[in-house]
Amino acid sequence: MEEAVRTSVDPKVIDCPNPEMGRSTIDGVAKDGIQVKVKARVTVRTNLDRFVGGAKEETIIARVGEGIVTTIGSAATYKVVLESPDSISKTVLARGLDVGSAFEILSIDIADVDVGENVGAKLQTAQAEANKSIAQAQAEIRRAAAVALEQEMIARVQEMQAKVVAAQAEVPLAIAEAFRSGKLGLMDYFKMENVQADTAMRKTISEPEDKK
Repeated sequence: MEEAVRTSVDPKVIDCPNPEMGRSTIDGVAKDGIQVKVKARVTVRTNLDRFVGGAKEETIIARVGEGIVTTIGSAATYKVVLESPDSISKTVLARGLDVGSAFEILSIDIADVDVGENVGAKLQTAQAEANKSIAQAQAEIRRAAAVALEQEMIARVQEMQAKVVAAQAEVPLAIAEAFRSGKLGLMDYFKMENVQADTAMRKTISEPEDKK
């Protein structure tokens, strides 16, 4: 009981964060995307009324850390935090973080403030890279579709050419059949040949010199 009374009279300083927990700073990000690293010291006094069953140091550290992160996040720029670090203390202290704990928070002092990474810029860069990858993937899809369409059109042209060749191959057979059935005479055949030759000659004469 004497120890509890002595603790309730003598304040205790708690490092926030506790280095033993594997973290050296509490990191928050201001609205301008700049990270701010903070070390704080919380001065507490044991609250005898809540000593039994009340939350211990870990809860105080967690609550103060959360309050610091929230306060930094509500700052318009990181410069505001650097210019008045005591505003963090006042804001966090006003939140009544010792409710339900075994301690009464006497003060919250900011021991160190440093500027960290430009988280906003990193996120924008990552988003830009993601957008670039998406655009490249979409461009590749369009290119593959264009190649597939081109191959399809080539196949159609080849198919039509094959049909033309097949139709041309049937012409001599049709002429021979016309001779056998008496529908086409020899003079008619010669006249048709002369017309075709005359047509080819006229076409050649009408073409420009650079196409001959």
